[in-house]
Formats: sequence, C-alpha cells, structure tokens
Amino acid sequence: MRDRNDEWSAWMRAALAGDEAAYGRLLRELTPFLRTIARSGLARAGRGTAEAEDIVQEVLIAVHTKRTSWIPTEPLVPWLRAITRHKLIDHLRRRGGTGHVDIDDLSEVIAAPTDEPGIATRDVVKLAEGLPAGQKAVIHAMFVDGKDTKDTASALSMSEGAVRVALHRGLAGLAKMLRGTV
Repeated sequence: MRDRNDEWSAWMRAALAGDEAAYGRLLRELTPFLRTIARSGLARAGRGTAEAEDIVQEVLIAVHTKRTSWIPTEPLVPWLRAITRHKLIDHLRRRGGTGHVDIDDLSEVIAAPTDEPGIATRDVVKLAEGLPAGQKAVIHAMFVDGKDTKDTASALSMSEGAVRVALHRGLAGLAKMLRGTV
C-alpha cells in the first residue's frame, strides 16, 4: 500500500502542476481502488454493491473539484478514503435506509488508521474544537484514538448508547460546519 500511495501522491502532485497524462493515469488507477471501498461500505450497510458505480463517480468528481484541497506533502490515500467515506454516507442517506445499521459495524471506517495519521484526522480534530465537550471527546476517541463504541464508553464513563448519540450529533455538527450552515 505504501508504494501505491507514494506513486499516487507523486501523480497527484504532477497533476496539480499541470501534467494531464499523470492525472489521467491517477484517475484510471484510483477507480478500482475506490470501487472496492464503495462496495465494501455498501455491503456493511446491508446494501447491494450495484450502487458502487454511482459512489465512485461522485468520488471522482469530488477528487477533481477538490484536488487543490489536498496537501501535497501528505499521503493521498487517507484523503481519498475520507472523500469516499463521506460520499458513501451521503449516498446512503439520499437513498434512504432499508434497515438498521449498527455503528459498530462501521468502526473500521470511523477509526483512524494508527500507522498513517492523515489529513482527514487533523481536519476532524480541528473542526471538532467547535463542538460541545462531550461530542468533541467522542469524536476524538473514535477518529483519532481509533477506539470502538465500547472502549470509548468505558474511557469516557458513558453508556454505549450515549456514545452513539454523541457521535451522531458530533458528526451532524461537523457536517454543518463543512457546509457552512453553522
């Protein structure tokens, strides 16, 4: 993964410098990677994987329109995973739920990778400063420390239900901040 991340990061830097061929290679290489993430997320949410192509297209559009927000000195993969996660969540919300999805089933997606603290983690920490203390603590425990619901509840002396509520409210608050509606 490290080699692919380095190569993709180099291609993105070249693309940002105007190299259209590098940008084309990057988008072609990213598509199967993004498709895998989208299918996995849909499967965890109890949905068919046929919707993955819509999510991949949304991610590719977001990568194109937001490419200047990527910091060239940072690895590309965490930035891509964050965009894909957000587009998957947006897609699931738009399509409506067909059942209950336990947030613990998404703990791998929510928890920050321990070996590469990426841009998304730093952005979440920075944005979370504007949240109420309880929500901020839950977001930090789950996104930065990589704890699941049970460990977060234990660490913060909260019930697991209260952790889920704080997480959902915190994520809603972060979304509002990102949309500029706060």
